[in-house]
Amino acid sequence: MCGIAGRILNAPGAVGRDLVALMDAQEHRGADSTGFAVYSTPLDKGYVLRGMGFSKARIDADLETFRATLKEHGADFTSEPVIVSDTSKHYSFRMEISDPKNLQAWVADADELSGHIEIQSCGRSLEIIKDVGGATQVSEKHKVHDMIGTHGLGHARLATESSVLPNASHPFWARPFSDVAIVHNGQITDYYTQRDRLRREGYRFLTENDSELIAVWVSDQMKQGLSMEQALKKSINSIDGVFTFMIATPDGIGYAKDRFAMKPLVVIEQMGELAAATEEQAVRTVFADECDVINYDGPSQFGIWGVGNRSMAA
Repeated sequence: MCGIAGRILNAPGAVGRDLVALMDAQEHRGADSTGFAVYSTPLDKGYVLRGMGFSKARIDADLETFRATLKEHGADFTSEPVIVSDTSKHYSFRMEISDPKNLQAWVADADELSGHIEIQSCGRSLEIIKDVGGATQVSEKHKVHDMIGTHGLGHARLATESSVLPNASHPFWARPFSDVAIVHNGQITDYYTQRDRLRREGYRFLTENDSELIAVWVSDQMKQGLSMEQALKKSINSIDGVFTFMIATPDGIGYAKDRFAMKPLVVIEQMGELAAATEEQAVRTVFADECDVINYDGPSQFGIWGVGNRSMAA
């Protein structure tokens, strides 16, 4: 049992604060870990990286090795890494980098360092922040409530099929594609079959979490020429299991529900803004006035919520 959420604003605003409220209201669904994907005004060039390292004694050495890998691909830090650390064994970081000559090739080489240091997100707009603990705890540590953006995702996790580790938390980045994130409530029963097929095609998975599969699967379908809407529709019959997932890009949020409709999704849309979550009481935390709640309770549903007039069809 997990809780998921999505939030869309008409213009850049306190989306971090709203996502924390949405996830705090669903903490009873899982407080092993909590995560957020926030989309802010995109950079004109370069990328924002969020990630974590697994030995605080190796911070300097790991970052130097990481930087050397960047330089091998014609890129470098454009800002000093900001380190976030507490009593946990791991540390988190945020940095900005210039454009590698080939993003996917660089990600592949950077992932070879994942035993020591691991990228959690890469995007001109996207930042993924995730850690062990509940929404308020993670927000206070990483200042999520202060983040400004147009839209984002949230997830509260109760681990059932994989370990309670900070890097196994949601949201997941669709490596190696920039600016794509996913949150998921459910269980993918053909995870190993699907993962092995994608691995043979060159994709890399860094956890045993079945949710990581969805982000890469949808992005791979789009790489093959499908629109986001077509990929979401195809996922319903191509991925086995019970699931409701949301997938975000800089242009908006898409969603899909399985053929059995076992995982809930409720939505409030008002004057171009939107909140979606697993539970009604969560979406009402960000819409104080009385308003209608749409219950997406049927099977095989999918759709796209765009930000402003942007389209996610391409």
